[in-house]
Amino acid sequence: MANRKKEVYKVQPMTEGKRNIIRGLIDEYGIETAEDIQAALRDLLGGTIKEMMESEMDEHLGYEKSERSDNDDYRNGYKKKRINSSYGSMEIEVPQDRQSSFEPQVVKKRQKDISDIDQKIISMYAKGMTTRQISDTLMDIYGFEASEGFISDVTDKLLPQIEEWQTRPLDSVYPVIFIDAIHYSVRDNGVIRKLAAYVMLGISVEGKKEVLTIQVGENESSKYWLSVLNELKNRGVKDILIICADGLTGIKEAIAAAFPDTEYQRCLVHQVRNTLKYVADKDKKLFSADLKKIYNAASEQSGRDMLDTVSEKWSDKYPNAMKSWYKNWDAITPIFKFSSDVRTIIYTTNAIESLNSQFRRLNAQRSVFPSDQALLKALYLSTFEATKKWTMSIRNWGKVYGELSIMYEGRLPD
Repeated sequence: MANRKKEVYKVQPMTEGKRNIIRGLIDEYGIETAEDIQAALRDLLGGTIKEMMESEMDEHLGYEKSERSDNDDYRNGYKKKRINSSYGSMEIEVPQDRQSSFEPQVVKKRQKDISDIDQKIISMYAKGMTTRQISDTLMDIYGFEASEGFISDVTDKLLPQIEEWQTRPLDSVYPVIFIDAIHYSVRDNGVIRKLAAYVMLGISVEGKKEVLTIQVGENESSKYWLSVLNELKNRGVKDILIICADGLTGIKEAIAAAFPDTEYQRCLVHQVRNTLKYVADKDKKLFSADLKKIYNAASEQSGRDMLDTVSEKWSDKYPNAMKSWYKNWDAITPIFKFSSDVRTIIYTTNAIESLNSQFRRLNAQRSVFPSDQALLKALYLSTFEATKKWTMSIRNWGKVYGELSIMYEGRLPD
């Protein structure tokens, strides 16, 4: 997704002509407050539109209002029309002609909005606001009503853009890809159910973060994950060095089938969190410190020895806490062959946490999404918001890239 730079309005120098206009406005409208200024500008906007339309009608007919003409077409009164503007809702008078052939350009025939309201709606939607909240906000600020259907129509305009983004070509090689999931409540045929949004975030060969895809609502299985990974292949991905994920059902088997040379690294942050579920609050700080000794060990063997030590230490009090470490040891061990610089990238969640924090705001704003499509739109917009500042490479990337190039010889560009 391309970054959009917000335009900053620069105040132009005050001239004598501007001062005269301002003095006239103050005298004409009796301006005393900021609200008076808004009311005056709204009135002037309506009058300005009408005068511009009158000029357009003069050009259309070929003669001015005060002139005589043999033209078969002529002015035929006015039609009232309500429009929405940045100053609120207003009623304007649109000049009509006898033959109904006049096509105004300043406000076109079927145009009912002359503000940037679409972008305002999309911005509010991106921040997790519901259609009802957006509608209420527009009424409070701009004084006009936007139905929930209208707001949905505006955000639906994003769907082709989302489809284009979801199918865009990807890089041929990604050193690291993270897969994470956040769960949302979605209404489906009147029934509320939990759906997972699976986010795939890649680290490019330049060391930059990139959201590759967002998948909503599918059940975890090796067949499902194989289809997701095959989709990446169809979009141009030929090789992935490391895929870091939690214990998603079927992910290990799918990686072996789609990218047989790719290493599956169990996400250590999730591994630790899952372990601490078994631990009382009063022991979590000490237990976490012991777990850190395992994945910070200098080698796989010393890590295994520390695993045995930690397990023995806590086994009487928490007999089930360490079982998953033994069960998943083969997916934990790839981390040990790397230096601390590479480990930091793989086992910390800095790469994806900024994105997840944006996604969690959606849950804070909405208890239930009306459909999986509504959820996808919100996730897409939140992704855009979160990734605006993703312009720099990861810290120490040159050193990390050099180590990965040696460790995975011939698989990264020189």
